[in-house]
Amino acid sequence: MQDIEGHRGAPGDDDVSGASGTGEPNGASGNGGTNTASGACAPENGGADGTDTTTGHHGVGADGASGDAGGNGNSGDNDDNDEGHPRRRAILVAVCAALLVIVVDNTVLNVALPSIAAAFDASTAGLQAVLDAYAVVFSGLLITAGALSDRWGRRRAMVTGLVVLGVASAAAALAWSVWWLVAMRALMGVGAALVMPATLALLVHVFPARERPRAFAVWGAVASVAMALGPVLGGALVAVWSWVGAFLINVPVVCCAVVAILRLVPESRDGRARRVDPAGASLITVGMVALTTAVILAGEGGFARLPVLVSALVALLAVGGFLRRQRRSATPMVDLSLYRDRQFAGGSAAVTIISLGTGSTLFILAQYLQLVRGLDPFEAGVASVPMAAGIVLGSLAGGRAPARIGHRLSVVAGFTGTAAGFLFLAALTPRSGFALVAVGLFLVGGGNGFAGPAVASTVLGAVPKDRAGLGSALNDTHQQFGVAFGVAALGSLLAAVYRARAPAGIPARARGSLAATLERADAHPGTGRATAEAARRAFTDAQSATMLAAAGCVAAGVTIAALVLRRDHRGAAGRPGARGGPVDAAPGGGPEETGPAEASRGATRRAVGAPDRSA
Repeated sequence: MQDIEGHRGAPGDDDVSGASGTGEPNGASGNGGTNTASGACAPENGGADGTDTTTGHHGVGADGASGDAGGNGNSGDNDDNDEGHPRRRAILVAVCAALLVIVVDNTVLNVALPSIAAAFDASTAGLQAVLDAYAVVFSGLLITAGALSDRWGRRRAMVTGLVVLGVASAAAALAWSVWWLVAMRALMGVGAALVMPATLALLVHVFPARERPRAFAVWGAVASVAMALGPVLGGALVAVWSWVGAFLINVPVVCCAVVAILRLVPESRDGRARRVDPAGASLITVGMVALTTAVILAGEGGFARLPVLVSALVALLAVGGFLRRQRRSATPMVDLSLYRDRQFAGGSAAVTIISLGTGSTLFILAQYLQLVRGLDPFEAGVASVPMAAGIVLGSLAGGRAPARIGHRLSVVAGFTGTAAGFLFLAALTPRSGFALVAVGLFLVGGGNGFAGPAVASTVLGAVPKDRAGLGSALNDTHQQFGVAFGVAALGSLLAAVYRARAPAGIPARARGSLAATLERADAHPGTGRATAEAARRAFTDAQSATMLAAAGCVAAGVTIAALVLRRDHRGAAGRPGARGGPVDAAPGGGPEETGPAEASRGATRRAVGAPDRSA
């Protein structure tokens, strides 16, 4: 039963019955990835199919309830006769302020990295860790945080998460070393994980069913704008202030959001929510962190070093312990049987591998644009806009593509475009024009945007109705971790190739990153110019090798999708639940659905990465 405090509605408890759909608005992914709206269930549940042409999202009613784009279509929660919370529009503004902080934090630091490297003499590994700490912790805790918010209270979880995020941001601005920044970014990831699952769930409670599509369209628009705004905002703050501004900007926004949420948002919780598994969450998060750490350290000095071997062993033990715990638990945090389904496993593998390729795009290009091409941080931020534009436009086209060409072909076509974009970026030289950068970024973003709806539909369409929320959360977890691991793996490749080709005769410390080499060159005017030019050429060569590797990752994902995903049966591509083809959106939750946050647990992404959201 849903316990909702401070919300005028029908007498007594809200009885959540029927089916609920889950998903995310197109383009609302935090790391440059794309999320699709889903709110559909199979026709046999008694719903009538409908399409919201203003948002491009499909919705299917269940037992008389409307399926909402990007949210839950709980047939007993805020039915059509309910007028909703009297201050629901103000609540939407407050919730979107919280969302804004989370999405911006995925991308705002990319253009500040050269300044951070100069301030702390940080190596490429240090910069990778600063970016990855947020994404890895966020993805590792996402599922558990959603279950916690269901039981503990969604408003309480959101406020707690915002406070943690704000305090960690302020502490990061006082950093005296790059490793303090890493620790505070990890703490920010904890806060973000508490906030994200509650955003959509709270909106479900305060908006009546007929108004939810518009509310979630606003939610998706804010996430898309925040994704594009992050690099530009970060560049502006660094240009007029310093890298510190990229952290302190969170503090006033968090304060305003907390005050608004406490004053406006009603508390809600779900007494039927599944239990929280702190041990399982700890194991998988430690495993993710250790694996990422091992890859980053390997890029600094090879795989045979003791810290790398220890980190790899910890990752192996932690992940193994998590899998064993899930198999033995009567109520596992993750239902491993989902991975036996060809559609779910194939789609998940494809999106993880492709996210690995796209995750490091802006991490690398921010250094190229500022340290090689000489742009200031603001100009570098503006230069990333073509990627965001590609994601938005690709999402609009990709939302309609499965009905016309099928899900598998939509995935293959979209990610083929992404691979082509990486080939353009691999052709960059120290003197390339901006047009080549813009075309490459647009293709990377547009390909992701085009394929995103079909990938999410395929993965979530393979999930049974009573596990729709879990499927959505896993989909976003795969993507977020793919982004983080991509920054680690491809960043390490970049560092290794750069060190191999860096100018001879400079100390090992100065070979750790292009910023360190340029700093040493500035300190030696006699030979500095030649050293700087050689370092920029070496970095561009390393960037080309990394972009080719990224294209290879995407090509591997395309191959998996082409070989593993089933072809839609004729006539099935456009019909949710049609036999033989994926559904156009996530299936609704059945009687065992645990509540709105369960169905919206995966709403981040992509949001929440970069491109795929810290790319």
